Amino acid sequence: MPKWLIAVISMMIAFSAVLPAAHAASPSTLSYGTTSLDVPDLQFRLKVLGYFNNPTVTTYYGSMTQDAVERFQADFGLTSDGVAGSKTWSLLKKVSVNKEELDLLARIIYAEARGESYKGQVAVGAVVMNRVQASGFPNTVRDVILQSGAFTAVDDGQFNLTPDSTAYQAATDAVRGVDPTGNALYYFNPNTATSSWIWSRKQTVKIGNHIFAV
Repeated sequence: MPKWLIAVISMMIAFSAVLPAAHAASPSTLSYGTTSLDVPDLQFRLKVLGYFNNPTVTTYYGSMTQDAVERFQADFGLTSDGVAGSKTWSLLKKVSVNKEELDLLARIIYAEARGESYKGQVAVGAVVMNRVQASGFPNTVRDVILQSGAFTAVDDGQFNLTPDSTAYQAATDAVRGVDPTGNALYYFNPNTATSSWIWSRKQTVKIGNHIFAV
């Protein structure tokens, strides 16, 4: 297992009490020297994206956090000042996930594609992330996954299974933008699909037992 994945999973377990599932209010502006309960969420999101390399997350905004924010800002066209203000938070939330969302993404990948190749598992995660960004779908990972009728595994209870480390790795890759589907918004098993509507969608690629489509 890659060292970065071990670190992510260990961090999730060790700091589950520190990381809130979601912030009801907008997170505060954070900068070097700040101590805040918003800092672990910031660090976690940056870690999933590969910017924050500390093995654990903390409530302190130190030099490693500032450096991670600066690199994220530079890569995404923001002023690289190392301050996590409203623009940085807004963009970061669009392109990353918090702890709860990564858990949900790993669970849907495991439930829907645990018998598929690694590429096929990443592909299922990519569909979720593509839907978050697409019009006509909910705009959060949670709401996309739990949308009524969206995923068979949610309806039949397989979503409640505990995902393995491969599912978490696939989820992380999907969040980082790995997309073997060609921006697909749907997938189906051609051997079991009976909906004429899903067959009418433009197909992008077949990976394992799933056809992906837009």
